[in-house]
Parts: sequence; structure tokens; C-alpha cells
Amino acid sequence: MCGISGIVNHDRHHPVSEGVLRAMTDVMAHRGPDGRGTYARGAVGLGHRRLSIIDLGGGAQPMSNEDGTCWVTFNGEIYNFQAVRSELVRLGHCFKSSSDTEVIVHAYEEWREGAVGRLQGMFAFAVWDERRHLLLVARDRVGIKPLYYADTGSAFVFASELKAVLTHPDVSRALDPRAIDRFLTYYYVPGDITLFAGISKLEPGHYLVVQDGIVRAEQYWDLEATASSTMTFNEAVEALQGILRRTVRSHMISDVPVGVLLSGGVDSTGVLRFAAEASSKPLHSFTVGFAGEGFADERPFARLAAERYGTRHQELTVDAGAFLNFLPAYAWHMEEPVCEPPAIALYYVSKLARDTGVKVLLSGEGGDEAFAGYQTYRNLLWLERLKSWAGPARPGLRGLLSLAGLLGSSRIGSYAALIDPALEDYYFSRTATPNTLFNRTRAALYRPEFAARVAGSPARDVTRALMQRAGDRSQLDRMLYVDSKTWLPDDLLVKADKMTMATSVELRVPLLDAEVLEFATTLPRSFKLRGGNGKRVLKAALRGSVPSEILNRPKTGFPVPYSRWLRHEGKELLRDAVGSPTAALTQFFEPAAVRGLLDRFIHRGEASKEIFSLLVLELWLQRFPSIQAEPAAAAMAGSAVGPVAHT
Repeated sequence: MCGISGIVNHDRHHPVSEGVLRAMTDVMAHRGPDGRGTYARGAVGLGHRRLSIIDLGGGAQPMSNEDGTCWVTFNGEIYNFQAVRSELVRLGHCFKSSSDTEVIVHAYEEWREGAVGRLQGMFAFAVWDERRHLLLVARDRVGIKPLYYADTGSAFVFASELKAVLTHPDVSRALDPRAIDRFLTYYYVPGDITLFAGISKLEPGHYLVVQDGIVRAEQYWDLEATASSTMTFNEAVEALQGILRRTVRSHMISDVPVGVLLSGGVDSTGVLRFAAEASSKPLHSFTVGFAGEGFADERPFARLAAERYGTRHQELTVDAGAFLNFLPAYAWHMEEPVCEPPAIALYYVSKLARDTGVKVLLSGEGGDEAFAGYQTYRNLLWLERLKSWAGPARPGLRGLLSLAGLLGSSRIGSYAALIDPALEDYYFSRTATPNTLFNRTRAALYRPEFAARVAGSPARDVTRALMQRAGDRSQLDRMLYVDSKTWLPDDLLVKADKMTMATSVELRVPLLDAEVLEFATTLPRSFKLRGGNGKRVLKAALRGSVPSEILNRPKTGFPVPYSRWLRHEGKELLRDAVGSPTAALTQFFEPAAVRGLLDRFIHRGEASKEIFSLLVLELWLQRFPSIQAEPAAAAMAGSAVGPVAHT
């Protein structure tokens, strides 16, 4: 919806610089091209960039209560705002607009910090209470909307984007080596740290209270382990249908056109099914494909879904030139190194939607994490079962898996290293285990001085702590819990927010509504995953309405042919960036080891994920920590980079 920013000077007599506040706000202009607002009084300032979605004429921010003693700046949507508003009216509160923003400030007046837990939606917001001289900063339960902050010692600074926080002159640009180590461990940066030692992420389900120079964090929500449901499978299917119907309908609240992103898979088609039911007029739908041959094309399945539900469907084709030219802007907009090639396709298809006049998109993100759709979960549960069956014969099992690897089945062979450790010792997240390439080759890749700097804080500790917090949940639910705390907010949702907001489009994710996730945790494992069939209950809830060709097709992911593009059209870019003796990467990694990895990729196509990760990190290091205007590459990509066609 928007971009928010703010400053609270700890010295009450030190006024906020309105120039700095405006600069922080305007560096996020892409998040809110429809308006800008600031509030500055004494030591406090709040900023806002607006993308108008609800109450187009009356939702300007920052917004206050009746007497101007409480102010809010808000990014996101509160889906239950009408119910909360009705309750507040009964309690005597007076409203001057019909926006969900105003509900937040009145809810705070009534319930103070307890207001956060009453709000259902995707959000990051800050409320300034002038009477208590207190700032409340909150983030939604799952982490759909981002929030970064820094305490400089003299001021508390926050914003929707990292680059906005860095615009404040007192925020340190010192890099945090732990974050680089975490990136190479997970392929994203999990937890509350960023690549800047002085800037943190507010974790999902948390809020901060800033008062008299003291910053206090509180957790208000967690994906708790609840008692297993006593429902039968058919009862669970019926209950899920009702939840999805309510959730998707609530996510369609908007005063501007709403569209659906179609990937050709079960989740996005399921969202479209309920969205079409809730809409009184045809919806827009959008999908993306890739130029070239030899890889899966999801567009025929997206067309099938569009035809079934009668959408106004548009397609877009991205080629190597468009992909490669956008990479500098990818680093700028993502702000954190994340190995997500599909994010670039998401940027282009979001821009297509915006050019069509659609400012709100629904997507199917989250179905795999809620209902165990990834092959990783099936494979590791089978591995744990094999280990249990093998008992004392585990060395023999390890030998068989190793032999399979030598005979050409590299995927099976990779599991040999996981025979001895328990699940909690090898499951980092769905993207990484100890046997992923970076984790196996860390000793050869890291410069000795860099290895020494990160030795005292192992990246693996992030998920080890989460596994302990998951307690005695089933093995599947422990993996799902870890991913809900790491992969979801720090990879999937970072990509979703940053790439769509770069085009001034709001993305909503109904399958990650807290009600959906909480329901999923109550289900027995067999309702989610049995044998090779993942997302059982979700597929059953959609059977009969979603085309069987989509419902029964194997999961393919989102097949971006980035490896081919980087090996051919992008080869010189790789050599100039990753392979250069003056690359910024060389301050952390051994140049010979990086060049060796690059040669393996270019000549044999190996380690494509790792090479893309190094390229992203190098581009990030080139762009940050110096913060200036948006790079020219981003502006170019915003119009039309390379031959990108749509029908």
C-alpha cells in the first residue's frame, strides 16, 4: 500500500530535521506515487508515501485522532477494519474517514499496545502518542510487510525500506559479516539482522515500544502448536473451503481494480477460484513466460484457469536481455541479497498489471508452506523413516546413498551426508542443509580473516533455536514452523513485497492469512502430506472447481531459465562482476575459489544457484552502502528493457 518512515530523537529538546525526514520518505517514492505526507513536531517526525487503495479521497497520512495527540503512519491493509471500527464506534470513538488507517489510531487509543493483536491483515505501522511521549511500531504476524529500524544512540529511525533508514546521516554503514555468512548458508538472510550492523528487521509478530530513549521489543503472536483437530478429513475439507472463501473475499476489499497473478499451479488457481466467486465483474489475470525453448512453460495452464473463470487475461514474455538488464535494479529494490531469480519475472508482470490500471494483485504464495507442498518435506521425511528402519545399519545406508551419487544420481547421493545427524541438526530451511554447496565448501571459499570474524556466531544457530522452540511437534510441523519463521518472511515475502512495490502495485497473499496458517497447524500430518501427495486437504478443497489438469499436475516451481541466460548472454557480465580481481567479493572470499566456481558454472553448468547468489551479492556490494538516487538501470527497467512482449 505505502512506504512509511520516522525519527524519534531521544533528546526531547532536539527537533527532527524535516529535510532528513522528507529525504527518507522520498527515496521510497515508488512505494507510494499517489501522495506524500509528513508530521514533524519537536523531536518526532513521521513520513508517508501513499499508494491509494481504500478511501481514495480521505486516506491521507500521517493521520491523527480527533485532538491531534495520536498520529499514525501505516503500510498495508487491515482486513477486519470494518468490524474493529464498529466496535470502536460503540465505545464512543468518532471517525472522520472511511479508511482502515484511522481504525489503527483509535484502536491504539482504546487498547494501547493490545490493539496490535486485534488487527487482522498485512501491516507495518507506527503510532506516536504525544501524551505518553511513546512510539509504537508493529509488524504483521507473518511478515508480509517489511519494517527496518536503527537506534543510533541519539535517535530511533525506522522505515519500510533499508535505503530509507540509511538516508539518515547518523545511521552507521558498517557491514555485518554475520549477514553475509547467513546469506551463503541459507541463500537469504534469516532473522532480525541485515547486512548493516546498525540496522535490524522488526521480526514478524512483534512490536517495539520506544520511550525515553529505551527500545523494548515484544512478541504478540506465534504460530503455536495446537491440539490436533478431531475433524475427519472431509470435515477439514469443508472447513478449509469456508476459511478460504472468507479470507479471499476479505483480501479483495479495495476501491481500485483487483487482479490475480497466475502461475499455472494449484495455489494461484485456487485463489482465483474464490476471487471469481466473490467478484461481481470479470477479474484481470496476469502471467509470465520466458523466451526460448527446452524448459517448462506455465502459460498454457494459466490460460486454462483464466478461461475457466472468465478473466481478462494478459501474458508477458521475458527474455535474457530483460532479465540481465534488470539485475542492478534487482539489487537496489530487494535491498537484501536473496537468491530469487523468479523475482525479476515478478517485477515485469507486476509492471504489466500496473500499466493495465490494476493496483492490487492477489497471488497464491504460501500454500506450500501451510500445507506441505514442497518436495523437500517429502524427501526428508522419507529419509528420516529410512534412518529409523536402518537402525544400527545406518553406515550401510550411507554407503548405498553415496554409491547412488557416484553412479550419477547426485540428488540421492547428497542425502548420504544427512544419515548421521538428527533432523534438528541438519534442517536449516527448505533451501539449505549442511550438504548444500556453500556449506560444504565454506572453508575453501572464505578468506581466513573473514572466517575468523564469523566463527563465533554460526549461521546455523538461527534455525537450531527455532527447532528447539518447535518442541515436540511432528517432524513435518517442525520443518513448517522453521520455514514460517525464516524462508517465508526473509525470502518469499521479501521478494513479493519489494518487486511489486517497485512497480507501485500492492500484492496480497490470502493463503498466508493467519486464520489459514493457524488452521493448518491443527491438521494431522496425513491431511497435509501422505506418501507423495502434498497439500492433500487443499487440493481436496479445490477439487471439482479447479481444472483437473492443474490440480493433478506435478509441482514444477517457477522455471526461470536463468542458468542458461547467465552462461551465454550473461557470461561477460559474470566475468566482469564475480570473476574480476577487483570485485567487492574479494574482501570476503578467496578469489581463486570464486574463479574456480565460476569456471565450473560456465563450462559445465554446475552451481548455478551459487553463482547467481554471488552475482547478487556483488551487485549489492557495488550499490550499497552508498545511498544516492535510484540507479539508471532501475529507471530503464521501469519502462521496457529488451524485447518484452505481452498479449
